[in-house]
Amino acid sequence: MGAPAQRRRPARRDVHGIVLLDKPEGLSSNQALQRVRGIFRARKAGHTGSLDPAATGLLPLCFGEATKISAWLLDAEKEYLVRACLGERRDTGDSEGRVVETAELPDLDGADWQALFERFTGEIEQVPPMYSALKQGGRRLYELAREGLEVERAPRRVRIRSLQLIARESDELVFRVRCSKGTYVRTLVEDIAAAAGTVGYTRALRRVAVGPFPGAAMVTLDALEAASAESLDGYLQPVDAALADWPAAEVELGAAERFLQGQQVPADYSAREGPLRVYDRAGRFLGVGEIPFPGAVRPRRVFTHGGKTAEI
Repeated sequence: MGAPAQRRRPARRDVHGIVLLDKPEGLSSNQALQRVRGIFRARKAGHTGSLDPAATGLLPLCFGEATKISAWLLDAEKEYLVRACLGERRDTGDSEGRVVETAELPDLDGADWQALFERFTGEIEQVPPMYSALKQGGRRLYELAREGLEVERAPRRVRIRSLQLIARESDELVFRVRCSKGTYVRTLVEDIAAAAGTVGYTRALRRVAVGPFPGAAMVTLDALEAASAESLDGYLQPVDAALADWPAAEVELGAAERFLQGQQVPADYSAREGPLRVYDRAGRFLGVGEIPFPGAVRPRRVFTHGGKTAEI
């Protein structure tokens, strides 16, 4: 009897668009990406900024042509729902670490906390935590931390767009923060606790918005796994949806192909400077352009297959 036939894997296919995944707790961002990529059988995929395995919430996953805009999504502001525990500090800054310090709880009411939040709104400096993926001397900081080492880290400037208190519950503080890329929420929690005269750590973290994408549009892994092959692509956001808050330009149909070939073309727009979303008169998304001088646009990134197109 011959050897049993090997089961053939389903063929990969071209998929273009963005899935707004509600990442579950316990999965790394790359593990979540590979799960969803397998569901879609997509040839090309990437994510737009990691969420810690313990964190949940919005993780935009880019497929096909959408991988070209991943850098812009990576630079976008993020919004988080944070549950902080006061009175304890942990070495990792989150619930997975060991307690290294305790302190009394502050006697502050809601108005006091909101006033304290104002001190952390705007441009601030943060010292990156030891339990982070930053490299120093060729090694990740978390690798050094696991060996019991602590090294000096240069502070980094980040922007806190808004901080809103939601609840103060016993030893917990629940708040919403919208911040720039590179913000360490664990460090923010520790710094706020220190300003209040205590210590703290991040008990739970959920990302609820990324750039123009609201958390309400998220889809779960369970929903994707249960979807039929015919309905699966309905969960894809258009490629240009990631740039929905940018100004748009239109070019004549005859100029569209020249733009896609890398040429500067005439265009109609109201913006004074770029970057711009660029469309032809039929509403087809062509790519990202910039303004060399009024009345013209030149390509920075072109999209030969943008999938379905968002509203201009």
